Amino acid sequence: MAQCVQSVQEFIQDSFVPLVAALCSEEAERLTRRNNLSFAELVRPFCRLTSEVHMRDPNNQLHIIKNLKIAVNNIITHPPQPGAIRKLLHDVVSVSQPAEGLVANVITAGDYDLNISATTPWFESYRECFLQSMPASDHEFLNHYVACMLVVSSSEPDPVEQFLKLSQEQHRIQHSSEYSYPKWFIPNTLKYYVLLHDVSTGEEQRADSIYEEMKQRYGTQGCYLLKINSRVSNRGADEQIPDPWSQYLQKNTIQNQDCYEDYTVVSNKNTDHLISDGIDSEIKDGLSNNFKTHPLQLDHPSGSLDSTVYMKASTSLQDSKKSNSGTPHGACLTLTDHDRIRQFIQEFTFRGLLPHIEKTIRQLNDQLISRKGLSRSLFSATKKWFSGSKVPEKSINELKNTSGLLYPPEAPELQIRKMADLCFLVQHYELAYSCYHTAKKDFLNDQAMLYAAGALEMAAVSAFLQPGAPRPYPAHYMETAIQTYRDICKNMVLAERCVLLSAEILKSQSKYSEAAALLIRLTSEDSDLRSALLLEQAAHCFINMRSPMVRKFAFHMILAGHRFSKAGQKKHALRCYCQAMQVYKGKGWSLAEDHINFTIGRQSFTLRQLDNAVSAFRHILINDSKQPPAQQGAFLREYLYVYKNATQLSPDGPLPQLPLPYINSSATRVFFGHDRRPAEGEKQAATHVSLDQEYDSESSQQWKELEEQVVSVINKGTIPSNFQPTQFCLNRYSDNSKFPLAVIEEPITVEVSFRNPLKVPLLLTDLSLLWKFQPKEFGAKHDGETKERGTCDEDMVGTEAIAEFLINSEETKVARLKLFPHQTGELHILGVVYNLGTVQGAVSLDGIDPSIGLQTGKFVSNGLSVRGRQDLEIQGPRLNNTKEEKTSIKYGPDRRLDPIITEEMPLLEVFFINFPTGLLCGEIRKAYVEFVNVSKCPLTALKVVSKHPEFFTFGGNTAVLTPLSPSASENCSAYKTVVTDPTSVRTALLSSASSADFGIGTGGSPEVIQVPLPDAVLLPGASVQLPMWLRGPDEEGVHEINFLFYYESIKKHSKMCHRVLRHTAVICTSRSLHIRATVCRSNALGDEEGRGDNMLLFVDVENINTSETGVKEFHIVQVSSNSKHWKLQKSVNISGDKDTKLTSRERAKLCFKAVRCKNSEENYTFADIVFGNEQIVSSASPCGDFFFQSLSSEFKRTHVQSHTHASQRAVKQSFDETVRLIQRCSEVDLNIVVLWKAYVVEDNKQLILEGQHHVALNTIGKEAFSFPQKQELPETVLLKFFRPENTPVPARPTPEQLSNLIKTSLHYPESFNHSFHQKSLCLVPVTLLLSNCSQAVVDVMIDLRHKPTSSEALEIHGSFTWLGQTQYKLQLKGQEVYSLQLKACFVHTGVYNLGTPRVFAKLVDQVTLFETSQQNSMPALIIINNI
Repeated sequence: MAQCVQSVQEFIQDSFVPLVAALCSEEAERLTRRNNLSFAELVRPFCRLTSEVHMRDPNNQLHIIKNLKIAVNNIITHPPQPGAIRKLLHDVVSVSQPAEGLVANVITAGDYDLNISATTPWFESYRECFLQSMPASDHEFLNHYVACMLVVSSSEPDPVEQFLKLSQEQHRIQHSSEYSYPKWFIPNTLKYYVLLHDVSTGEEQRADSIYEEMKQRYGTQGCYLLKINSRVSNRGADEQIPDPWSQYLQKNTIQNQDCYEDYTVVSNKNTDHLISDGIDSEIKDGLSNNFKTHPLQLDHPSGSLDSTVYMKASTSLQDSKKSNSGTPHGACLTLTDHDRIRQFIQEFTFRGLLPHIEKTIRQLNDQLISRKGLSRSLFSATKKWFSGSKVPEKSINELKNTSGLLYPPEAPELQIRKMADLCFLVQHYELAYSCYHTAKKDFLNDQAMLYAAGALEMAAVSAFLQPGAPRPYPAHYMETAIQTYRDICKNMVLAERCVLLSAEILKSQSKYSEAAALLIRLTSEDSDLRSALLLEQAAHCFINMRSPMVRKFAFHMILAGHRFSKAGQKKHALRCYCQAMQVYKGKGWSLAEDHINFTIGRQSFTLRQLDNAVSAFRHILINDSKQPPAQQGAFLREYLYVYKNATQLSPDGPLPQLPLPYINSSATRVFFGHDRRPAEGEKQAATHVSLDQEYDSESSQQWKELEEQVVSVINKGTIPSNFQPTQFCLNRYSDNSKFPLAVIEEPITVEVSFRNPLKVPLLLTDLSLLWKFQPKEFGAKHDGETKERGTCDEDMVGTEAIAEFLINSEETKVARLKLFPHQTGELHILGVVYNLGTVQGAVSLDGIDPSIGLQTGKFVSNGLSVRGRQDLEIQGPRLNNTKEEKTSIKYGPDRRLDPIITEEMPLLEVFFINFPTGLLCGEIRKAYVEFVNVSKCPLTALKVVSKHPEFFTFGGNTAVLTPLSPSASENCSAYKTVVTDPTSVRTALLSSASSADFGIGTGGSPEVIQVPLPDAVLLPGASVQLPMWLRGPDEEGVHEINFLFYYESIKKHSKMCHRVLRHTAVICTSRSLHIRATVCRSNALGDEEGRGDNMLLFVDVENINTSETGVKEFHIVQVSSNSKHWKLQKSVNISGDKDTKLTSRERAKLCFKAVRCKNSEENYTFADIVFGNEQIVSSASPCGDFFFQSLSSEFKRTHVQSHTHASQRAVKQSFDETVRLIQRCSEVDLNIVVLWKAYVVEDNKQLILEGQHHVALNTIGKEAFSFPQKQELPETVLLKFFRPENTPVPARPTPEQLSNLIKTSLHYPESFNHSFHQKSLCLVPVTLLLSNCSQAVVDVMIDLRHKPTSSEALEIHGSFTWLGQTQYKLQLKGQEVYSLQLKACFVHTGVYNLGTPRVFAKLVDQVTLFETSQQNSMPALIIINNI
């Protein structure tokens, strides 16, 4: 149970006090009415004695009575009706509410922290009122009147006569059979005569003389002169007199019968629990009419009351309370008068009441003692003899089903009970217990169950109240009493009193569990109010236990709330549910939580607490509800209805937050720019960026790198500090730390992700974005004021609304909402605003009556919708850079919803015409690109950047020479062709070109390509078509090639410097040709021009195409070379065929002779060897473009590889230069372009495709490929846990490199005729040509003493000798050719190998470091003939 203001002893003592009746004359009543009080009300604040009182018990022992209180009440002659008592109790509870701002008691139990009101004043008020309003009954005497005050005014003509009349009236009420109510304790009731004297108007001498007469007549102990109204009414009002009546009267204002419209009050007299001020009522009837009706008499017999009456009564009570609190009480009384009244009560108690009680107890005790001598059987016989009016004996079962026997008033058992009650009233609990115990046995023996229950009840209370607690509290007495009252006597009022007393006693002994069980046992269907109060107290018992039972507390609070609601106590019901909610909230009991929230919402709505109602219904909807769809739909409709009522109270207030649907704020995406235009026929728009594309971090990084690359080129190699990568679509993965830039008049699309958590569909109508805008002129000094979205602001920012947006049950759906900024400034997107409604069903409106529901185009709404908003609040990424950020939880900003609107910028659209999706590897195709400026300002500096510049070209400076009308039809080439002379077949046709013509080697990045716009500017609305040649990548498969188009405005802006457009081309390539090439030195030293340098080039072409693609055959139409130092001279015709055709899996070998060029170092020499009738000018676009692009990508690849060894290059600088000179001898810088045509059959139509492959030859003797071979990695690789040492550049050149330093060639006749008969020795002149291949000076030593060691060589070739010097030492300058004349001597005919000289070479400035022999690769055979 909750804490109470009074202790249990005080509570019980105040519940059972001696009752004194008051009977006043009309004049006396008039005197007290001057103070707005009746006589009973006048003395009420002074009815508690301030001092101890002594009396003697029957054994003449002194008994001390402490803190005694008496009750003085007007006489009421009819008992109150049960319905009226129920009404009274209802109103007492209704007006007693928790105090505003009351600090609740915080109870911590386990992981619960509960705010619970520690006290329940409404329960205490109910209990007090209940106990005071109990009607007197015959089986007990506790609320029977012990004495009667007769009050007469001294101003009456004959006061003594008036006393006589009042005395007779009292006697008539008590003893006449006409009146059965009120009840009197003993026949000889104490009469106490009070003379009331008005000091301000009355004559004091007369009053004194009358009092003297009274003393003579009634004795000094039986009368009293009470002087009141000393205060003159016209005295100053500044004198403050305390008002001790207010606490009693305000507490009981509710009991004033004038408060009710539905109740007729006949009399102005009240019982002890009804204190009437009755200011306006006048007593017009005689004395006999004063006692007719109890003030709780209903004007209609029905005792049932509905909640509307309760509500009406409560309102009237509030008004009455206000009016009553303003009425002054005791206006004519001074503090002296207060003391006189107090003294009067003291005198009455000391001299009148207590002596009377003491005497009565003695008399009753004497009667009982006189009977004790008799035997039990005789005593029983006497009882039967004296009590002739008893009902006949009945069987035990019959008795238990009835109230038992009825005793006459003079029955001895009742005398014992009477004595016990008197002792109890004067706090003599020991004697009272003994009497109750005796009476209990007698009653039980007689099966008088009602009497027995009463005796058991009071025996238990007496045992508890005995000082020193000689015996424990007999709780089983109370339980028997309660059971008897409830089950046998069917008297719930008495059972309830038992429970209230016993529960309080058990609570004081901390027996909360027993108290709770007791309280719960008395809950029943006959009284909702009682059940509610008792259940609430049981809940408090559970929470006040040593180990609080929190869930039981909550459960019983819910039950109490339910019963309060049924009893019409809406506020108390709401309070109970709210307290229970603390326990169920957030613990996963979702259905219980829904029920509580729904009830709280309903009750709050009834009490017009609309905010609380909205909040409660909101909670039902936002939790993941497990309710069935129908229930969820009901909850939603209820919420909308309540919400609508709440918003109607403040229609001009800010839009409230709606709980549905859920918004996943972090999934919000923002897109800047127009939607992508679809492709039209052959025209294909640039893919750019759209909201339909998934975010790819790798792709995003590539685009960022491309943009950085082009910006770096524009800014001469550096990236500006204020550079901000262009982001078209912002999402949770993008970098949102900076304010994004948007362009004026270009739409901003916000994609909001909605989720409907309910199992019923939601219909959002008029859905749009909510924003705030601050106009700013960038570059101007003054900024505009901030404006929030309104109806008149469409000239600043246009807002697109979605008329209807249906989200099905448990569906996640995105809405794309657009804004159109018309001014520059700062835009802040705050959230979304919409009407939330429900749908009867996604039914088409065809054939539906227009009157059904609210038609919104596609769906039928049920007409209930509310307008509100939801904010988009996005949490930025968690910061994790500094130590402070790592140790705390901090989040960075996310500014995707705060774009800056910048000045007008150009807007480029790009379309691709005839753009292929499939190519052969190396295939050349011509397409067109259309550039359109769709903005209102011109654009310039158009560039395109790609990671694969070798894939496409716009043509170099020679592009004007290239044919302009491409087509896929036969014999229309994308190349520049020239008809050749048949005589020039297989001979090189020369041309030259500078790399600068193709934008290579100008210091810029090869990936950044200038788009050749006419006049370099694209005007607003203008479009231009440019040819674009494409070359299929060398590797087969699907290729994604990213183009980034970069452009600027002619005007420079402070915020946005450039714009970009993205395009991703997807090309599927299939295999075509694979080319391998090697170059080796020719043994022939001289060429046509007398130079000593020429080489042989072997080209191996293989058709690796599979026939699935429809390619019939490939024709090799031309082989071209491009180099600064070498050129192809002619084709060495091996096969003799004019044309080279390759069908599937065929291979062809071609051989060419290459010689050194004579031209300058700057230009490349192009040499074309044509196999057909048309020469493709390889130095023109697009052949030259693709060559130079492949050259730059090859250079980039080798440059990256060579860069890794840069750290070692600083070591031994001079030594490395030497090595480099030797290495350079074996290097060759020759690039081969193989041009081909492929004959393809597609849809029964033959097409001719053309293409080119590049092979870069760098080293003599080393095989090169058109596409680098893939190295297959081993399956398992050993892990290395140490850092490998850097392998240094080899200090010594390889023998292979050294063998290329000097090139040797022997010139001699193939056959020599000699007559050995004439001359035995045959001398043959032989010329040894020595060519220095390097740029350095080389020392050469020739040793002719070489003898073949192998016997096999001797057998085959025979032996010969060289004549003359056997060793020569020469010095050759760079590129020098030296001729040495030698003589060979033969003695026999035969075939001889002249290739025996050993040649050694070393660089001049080295000692012997690189000396090694130069071996000829091929034998030099001579035939010696004899003639």
